[in-house]
Amino acid sequence: MRDYLLTLCVTAAVTYLLTGPVRKFAIATGAMPEIRARDVHREPTPRLGGIAMFFGLCAGLLVADHLQNLNSVFELSNEPRALLSGAALIWIIGVLDDKFEIDALIKLGGQMIAAGVMVMQGLTILWIPVPGVGTVSLTSWQGTLLTVALVVITINAVNFVDGLDGLAAGMVCIAAAAFFLYAYRIWFSYGIEAAAPASLFTAILMGMCLGFLPHNMHPARIFMGDSGSMLIGLVLAAAAISVTGQVDPDALKIFEGSTREATHAALPVFIPLLLPLTIIAIPVADLVLAIVRRTWNGQSPFAADRGHLHHRLLEIGHSHSRAVLIMYFWSALIAFGVVAYSVHSASMWIVMLVVALSAVGLVLLLLPRFTPRAPRWAEAFVPPRYRRRAVQPHLTQSSSTHGAQGEPAVAGTAESEAAEEPQERTPIPAGVNGATAIGARSRLPDRRKAGTRG
Repeated sequence: MRDYLLTLCVTAAVTYLLTGPVRKFAIATGAMPEIRARDVHREPTPRLGGIAMFFGLCAGLLVADHLQNLNSVFELSNEPRALLSGAALIWIIGVLDDKFEIDALIKLGGQMIAAGVMVMQGLTILWIPVPGVGTVSLTSWQGTLLTVALVVITINAVNFVDGLDGLAAGMVCIAAAAFFLYAYRIWFSYGIEAAAPASLFTAILMGMCLGFLPHNMHPARIFMGDSGSMLIGLVLAAAAISVTGQVDPDALKIFEGSTREATHAALPVFIPLLLPLTIIAIPVADLVLAIVRRTWNGQSPFAADRGHLHHRLLEIGHSHSRAVLIMYFWSALIAFGVVAYSVHSASMWIVMLVVALSAVGLVLLLLPRFTPRAPRWAEAFVPPRYRRRAVQPHLTQSSSTHGAQGEPAVAGTAESEAAEEPQERTPIPAGVNGATAIGARSRLPDRRKAGTRG
């Protein structure tokens, strides 16, 4: 555990220290696109944060290779090299997309090629445990197709959820933490060395996300872009493939005793079939809903829109930070709930706790719909959002003044409407160094919804 913690800290430190120079590089190279209609931010923000995350990945693998307790992962398995090869390829594709906006089909092909590169080097699903059947060995083609499908789904699920400041990095960090506990338990409790690569991958992934989050929290100074979102999605998929298709279920010695005991004991083996999807259940649900919504509207499944889950949270009335925290809550509840159930499947307290926390999450989710209004005598003691809207006194005074001077009421009404209409305030343009590159942020942010005029 000490070596894993050291690897995590080195990865986080390298990612954090490199993000600042990468930000300046992104601004200098013009990797700071215009604000699109689906974007939530209001100022041009540089991308290419995945560059720092990729070098953090390289640093973590390099440090682990020189640690005595983790060096065996590189000696007994080719999976770390396979991960690095696939990550380098998907990272290059992401960098090109952040700078030149390449076609979605080209990115999809690159994702499949990156998954194929990992398969060619041994990072593939060899067998799957099936409840009631046992371990089923897969042919080379079956394992390849299943591995490529899992990689592509995970990459696009993480990419789709990357819509708010700190959302994708935080959710993947939570998923990686849950996955690390699961993989480390298999490696430490059962003594299975095949689970060590998955533990290493998730520890490095946590370091990549934790090192990037301080720069990406709201208001974000840099975005990870597709170079970062596709990279962390691939690392998460690689950990899932390693622990699901490489660990032999027979080595756990669970198919012993009565049928009921074997069924409960087999849960730690059956859970990996769903764990890669449950720990990213929110992004996968967002991905499926987006595909259905766009296809139903006659659009391409890759067309961008503002119908994602985080956009809907903002429309309900949640603030940017609260929407991110709600997504964090649900991701942690699903991920750690599944891991806890896989460890103590016979305990009903875990199920009851998950149900209770789900009820709390639903209340927090719908809280803006039930905003109470305080009575007038208590308005002085509550925050402004709970007060009733008062009539502006200057409008009444203006109308009475015009009426006393004998001026027509129409003129007073026109002046009142002019007073009600807010003055147009143009934010400071981005310029060469960007809106947040060196100086302070613009003091006149445009609060209108993206894609609206006037």
